[in-house]
Parts: sequence; C-alpha cells; structure tokens
Amino acid sequence: MPRFRPTARLLVLDPAGRVLLFSAADPRGTAWFTPGGGVHRGESLEAAAVRELAEETGHVRAEADIGPVVATSAGLWTTAGGRIFFGADAYFLVRVAEPRVDTDGQEAFERSVITGHRWWTTGELRATGDKIVPAGLSDLVDSLLSGGVPAAPVRLAWRSQA
Repeated sequence: MPRFRPTARLLVLDPAGRVLLFSAADPRGTAWFTPGGGVHRGESLEAAAVRELAEETGHVRAEADIGPVVATSAGLWTTAGGRIFFGADAYFLVRVAEPRVDTDGQEAFERSVITGHRWWTTGELRATGDKIVPAGLSDLVDSLLSGGVPAAPVRLAWRSQA
C-alpha cells in the first residue's frame, strides 16, 4: 500500500522572470527541480512552503504572504529501497526581490542530494536536455508571468518514472 506524501513546492521567480531550480545527479545526467519538500504531520501546506523556502533558499515569508497554490501534480513514486509513495505536490508562486540563494538552512539529507542551483529562463528550460521536474514548468512559468495567478490551480503531469 503506498504511503501518502504531500509536498509544498515553490516556484521562486526573480525580477527578471527566471525560476530557481536545484540540481541532483540522475542516472541519465542531471535533474533539476523546484525548492520544496514534505509536509510535516499537523503542518499546513502554507506553513510547509514557508519553512521549505527559508530552509532551502534563505528567503523568508509569512504564511499570509505565500499566496495560493498555482499548480498541483500527483502520482506514485518508489524509493531506491523499494518503498512506494503517493506524492501530492502543491506549487506556490513566490517572487523575490533579488536572485540570491542561501542554502545554509538545508538539512543534511538535502545537502547530500542537491548538487547546485541555477536561475533559469523559460527559453533555457525548453532548450536543455537535462531532466526538469515538474514537466511543463516552462509553460507554467510563462503563463504565470503573462497572466498572473490562475483562478484554479493548473494540473501538471506527474514526473516521469523513467
């Protein structure tokens, strides 16, 4: 039986409209993914988003300033040890005044997995051969930049198991 694992993920945009992604080694090269992580027991999605934003990027926000969920994605994934999870990702839009990243608050596990970070334009996302999670991120960011926050969260495809 899969274990439910909700996550709060962050679409961090700088003043130039670039999105922050972290990198990790992938069997096929490099994988890039948004900041964020698991929701602790009893924690709201907004509280988890605020905590993860501060831990992973050094940017601090109040829960009231985090904004609504702009996208979601859900599906099954399996750990290297064979444990099966049903992941439910909720994506929050966060605009920052400057493209700085302070990773000092990252947990030991995060530091062991994350190999770097980079600010990406949507054109660079479309042109890369690296794996980008979530799928469709460039279109989502373009939509957020041109149209603002959607009336209802955008449903994104679940990440590839390949």
